[in-house]
Amino acid sequence: MPQPTPEDHHGHGHGLPAGPAADEVLTGAGPDGRGHRRVVVALTAILVPLAVVLIGAMIALWPSGAHREISLADPYGTSQGISMVTGTVTEVLPRDCGPEAATLETPGGGMVGDPEAAHVQCVDAVVDPDGGGTDRALVPIPSSLSASMDVAVGDRLKALDLSGLPGGNAEGAENFVFVDFERTVPVVLLALLYALVVVAVARWRGLRAVVGLGLAFAVMFVFMFPALLEGGPPLWVGLVGCGLIMLVVLYFAHGFSLRTTTALLGTLIGLALTAVLALWGTDAAYLTGLGDEYSYILATVAPEVRLSGIVLCGLLVAGLGVLNDVTITQASAVWELRAANPRASRRELFASGMRIGRDHIASTVYTIAFAYAGAALPVLMVVSLYDRSLWDTLMSGELVEEIVRILVGSIGLVLAIPVTTGIAVSVATAVQAGSPAVEPAAAPASDPHWPRVP
Repeated sequence: MPQPTPEDHHGHGHGLPAGPAADEVLTGAGPDGRGHRRVVVALTAILVPLAVVLIGAMIALWPSGAHREISLADPYGTSQGISMVTGTVTEVLPRDCGPEAATLETPGGGMVGDPEAAHVQCVDAVVDPDGGGTDRALVPIPSSLSASMDVAVGDRLKALDLSGLPGGNAEGAENFVFVDFERTVPVVLLALLYALVVVAVARWRGLRAVVGLGLAFAVMFVFMFPALLEGGPPLWVGLVGCGLIMLVVLYFAHGFSLRTTTALLGTLIGLALTAVLALWGTDAAYLTGLGDEYSYILATVAPEVRLSGIVLCGLLVAGLGVLNDVTITQASAVWELRAANPRASRRELFASGMRIGRDHIASTVYTIAFAYAGAALPVLMVVSLYDRSLWDTLMSGELVEEIVRILVGSIGLVLAIPVTTGIAVSVATAVQAGSPAVEPAAAPASDPHWPRVP
């Protein structure tokens, strides 16, 4: 084949030939494919046994079904004579707060909060029930709710109808008890908008990512949660469950490729490092898991569950998404760097990848910290009011669990970046070994850097 002219060279870019040769640089499949085949065989020899071990461990840890005997009554459940009313607010009527002057319970067990002093207006909501039935539902809105947000015409509410009880009077406001807001429509619309935006921007890969997210939650609800409720070992349930989630989600969202496999290996190694840190941190920091009312409920209905183990498993799940993010980014960055400069040495490629990784570390650490701080904002505000030092506040049971979660997740992802970068460099350079498409050859005198094109 004739040698390309300098004009061809400048038209194609800096040393990356167009067409099939460019694909060979990206995929590592040269004319004989020797480097590519060697890497595929090596990675397959690692991943296939690992996948078999994960599936076998899941079968061994699979719940027996005893968790189905554990149940809690529906908090909105009704009994004979009581029914649930769902409807739209058509009118808001002010009322005298009366005995509701002290309705907010403090952590110490006292009651504080005067709605009138706090300029909170007590109101009744006139609700038009869905499907007819009761002509008029006068639902008293709790003053604590009015202090948080206003109930307006058009809002959707749920209330218990007590008028069916002996002595009930459908015309009295005392016959209705506010339960909750009806949120189905806005939440479904928001979910559809999320899926639409993801698919519109990321196209088929975005659609696969959304479906993969559903598969991940299926693993948690079908395998992990039941296994934990039956007293399964939290560390192994967490490791196996998270490993399977990554195995399915990564390939499903990003496709079968060496790049995805590289990211998967980095993610699994980072997950293992996070598990070691979480195991030590949970024990050393005395994380009991008794931080909220749901923990006490869980301890009551499932006494065989160790709440400290649930914290440990939660540390693994909490860091999974960010860990996957950094490994995918690093693997893609290394491949693009290799494609842009096929002659770069491993040392140069690793250094370039780590420059990107360090920027990612700086931004991701903030992401984790702010995400947890936002989720725990009410707790942070309450504990900041206690009359004690900042250090004692940070070391309190209410906050230390969040702090350990931030630190463990951050250390795991920081360590995963050089690990993933090193694996990606090794794979990206190995697939080109023996590929004539990227070997230097005799070049025109006008351009000594032009690679040989087959």
